[in-house]
Amino acid sequence: MERKLESISLNGTCLSITKIINHKYCEFDLTNEIISRTISYMKIDDQVNVERSLNIGSRLDGHFVFGHVDGTSVITKLVKTNSETKVWFTISKDLSKFIVSKGSIAIDGVSLTLVDDLDDKFTACIIPQTLTHTNFNTKKVGDKVNIEIDILSKLIYKKNHQLDGTY
Repeated sequence: MERKLESISLNGTCLSITKIINHKYCEFDLTNEIISRTISYMKIDDQVNVERSLNIGSRLDGHFVFGHVDGTSVITKLVKTNSETKVWFTISKDLSKFIVSKGSIAIDGVSLTLVDDLDDKFTACIIPQTLTHTNFNTKKVGDKVNIEIDILSKLIYKKNHQLDGTY
């Protein structure tokens, strides 16, 4: 039986599988937007987070992530303890308006809670389970990551700025 081709997320980027080879490898069609926004910085053999698309009727867990990457960020600091790894990320000015402490963000497709909102930076804490089962276990200072802002933050911002005429 031939496997159904579907969409999957690679580091938070929604991609449609165009071909499966030997039940082991996948091919995708990539647009210039996808390449320049989400994968141009990646190297061969980089570890990636892979997640299947949500099926209608499935349990929702975490926050709404669509695989529509808003930009990239750079890890500027990592502090590891036994209970967590606190990570500092850069944020561009055009995206920082959506960052709020205790809000949600997806980093390389991993749903995280924002801890600190620091103007041009933000922090998130990663629990050992997430660190072990994602590509965060390979990340170091200076590495780029994909970021997707929580859709609710963007919708609230847009709605509020349409009302006051500044959007």
